[in-house]
Amino acid sequence: MGTFTILLGGDLVRTPRLDRQIEGSRVIAADAGMGHAHMLGLVPELWVGDFDSVPANLPEDLAAVPRKIFPAEKDMTDGELAIAEALARGATSLVLAGAFGGKRADHAFLHLALSVRLAEAGTTVLLTSGAQEGVPILSGKAGFDYADGTLFSVLGFSELAGLTVSGAKWPLDRVEVAFGSSLTISNEVKGRLEIALERGRALLLAHPYPLPES
Repeated sequence: MGTFTILLGGDLVRTPRLDRQIEGSRVIAADAGMGHAHMLGLVPELWVGDFDSVPANLPEDLAAVPRKIFPAEKDMTDGELAIAEALARGATSLVLAGAFGGKRADHAFLHLALSVRLAEAGTTVLLTSGAQEGVPILSGKAGFDYADGTLFSVLGFSELAGLTVSGAKWPLDRVEVAFGSSLTISNEVKGRLEIALERGRALLLAHPYPLPES
């Protein structure tokens, strides 16, 4: 499996879990996402973007990373361009590191929606800030390795039909969830979390490393 880590410009903290998730992956940085590379001990193989948000005082090895430069006025974000480069290089699995938070709420939302579209096309996707993780949920069944007490929500990107959640403080059994409903917000893992969905699109958002201020 070809796993690529895409360094995005959102929030990112280094955790042992994140280290395991990106270990051995190929790396592409999207513009300001290069600012995370040193913290993670990574040297990307490519740096993509319009370079309007270049981090200051980069170490020499990072400043020397090959660049693919795009005009500021373009039809794709720097993050989507980096993802496209990874797919062109054979990526079958993506870790979108720095996918949450940051200065641009529109970019963060795009990462959530784009991850669902990528999953529909057959690409495995994990979004992470190190503290929070997102995983697309489509029709079928999936299991997760989160510890007891981990906070999680299921965010619907459509109406959800036949949603089953087990291994949770508040389990669900084949429920219908209206688009925009808060029914599936703020649950907790209790045992082995498993989610099954008969029809619809959703994203599991979990908090395996809650930050002190949260």
